[in-house]
Amino acid sequence: MNIDQLRKLCLSFPGATEQIQWGDDLLFKVGGKMFAVTPLEPAKLWISLKVNPENFAELTERPGVLPAPYLARAKWIALESPDALPADVVAGLLRESYELVLGKLPRKTRDTILRGPAVKPRARGKPTGKTKSRK
Repeated sequence: MNIDQLRKLCLSFPGATEQIQWGDDLLFKVGGKMFAVTPLEPAKLWISLKVNPENFAELTERPGVLPAPYLARAKWIALESPDALPADVVAGLLRESYELVLGKLPRKTRDTILRGPAVKPRARGKPTGKTKSRK
């Protein structure tokens, strides 16, 4: 999975946004909370993301998968390369990370994200009963 495929997948989730932070890291967020981080410049790690606590220990035992620096206590893993896990597994983990973060958001925020942007009805003036006559 390359950066374009990663962006396309992450931004396909409802309410997902991207932001460059900490110099050259691309963050994917939902409701202002990050669910995935990838460096834009070559680095030791390819991507970091949140995982289910039950899967954390199992995943970090695999070659190329590490506890994410600074985020491991919150059950985040880091992949050393795009080939550390099959692309479909990475896609599933990204979806899971998104859903874990979304699930921790306040209910009102979560409901707004899942419903999508509300469309406000256009304001209309009161009818006056007067019509303009053309001469």
